Amino acid sequence: MDAIISSLLTRFERGALTRRELIRGLAMLTATSGTATAAGLQDAGFKGARIDHVSIQVTNLQRSIDFYRNVFRLSVVSEDKSNEIVRLGITKPLVSLHHKSPTGIVDHFAIGVDQFNKESVTRDLKQLGLSPEENIDAGFHIKDPEGLGVQIV
Repeated sequence: MDAIISSLLTRFERGALTRRELIRGLAMLTATSGTATAAGLQDAGFKGARIDHVSIQVTNLQRSIDFYRNVFRLSVVSEDKSNEIVRLGITKPLVSLHHKSPTGIVDHFAIGVDQFNKESVTRDLKQLGLSPEENIDAGFHIKDPEGLGVQIV
């Protein structure tokens, strides 16, 4: 609950939420906090099982590909040429490289959920007062209290 409140306040302070939206979010948390615990929400729903991959924005895509190939012996496992994204790993992506500014930052990381079901996870997240989003950069994700994208796969 503290993480959700902190996220709401951070979004408000950054101008991403209006005062009305902040109050509405806090009111919804207050109204549902007792019922969520009583309904066993803490034990229900999905559970993070592993770090799936980390996405890094890079200046020079080929130089970064070469680095991860040579140092960690990773191979290209998938590519999105039109968006300049290359995913490296052994059999599945561990590192996703995205030629995009600003560079040198982790733009998101992904947490794997066993038997992931997007509709079910969306419902659980909304019950926690979170709003999942989907885009080309972070896929299906939520924002953590600091604003970092946490993809859920």
